[in-house]
Amino acid sequence: MAYYGQQAAPGVDPNFLWGVFQNVDRDRSGSISANELQQALSNGSWTPFNPETVRLMIGLFDRDNNGTINFQEFGSLWKYITDWQKTFRTYDRDNSGSIDKNELQSALTSFGFRLSERFYGVLLRKFDRSGQGVIKFDDFIQCCVVIQTLTQAFQNYDTNRNGWIQINYEQFLSLVFTLKV
Repeated sequence: MAYYGQQAAPGVDPNFLWGVFQNVDRDRSGSISANELQQALSNGSWTPFNPETVRLMIGLFDRDNNGTINFQEFGSLWKYITDWQKTFRTYDRDNSGSIDKNELQSALTSFGFRLSERFYGVLLRKFDRSGQGVIKFDDFIQCCVVIQTLTQAFQNYDTNRNGWIQINYEQFLSLVFTLKV
């Protein structure tokens, strides 16, 4: 199986990755749509991968902004998902296939976030699609990416680096509407 000179993710056999890419590219268009990616991904709970997480990941890796992922972009996405799987497994201490509030707090704290106990409850309610008080793999990715994206946007206004910003309503709306989350 050949991958036609395309670049694979570092440390991944390009022929293997090309085979995976071809399996995901069901319509043989040479690129992967959000629907194809969603069907190919597994969150470990036999439920469809969160479409918002899929959309977010396509947005992160679609360098040519055509709404799909080509093989080169797929290589980067593959590494990204693999890294998230390792991270998820690290914090899923009970191997339940989900992250509870304490595991989420441990993960985000290790990533450098210092949030209140109350806010972890807010995050759990926001990203728990199952209503079971836990976050599955796909929602964990979305939660972490959203927190990071919002933090970076906040830091753009936190010129004193003191954890406080002052913005007017229009600045707030601009901030919210320009975020890719």
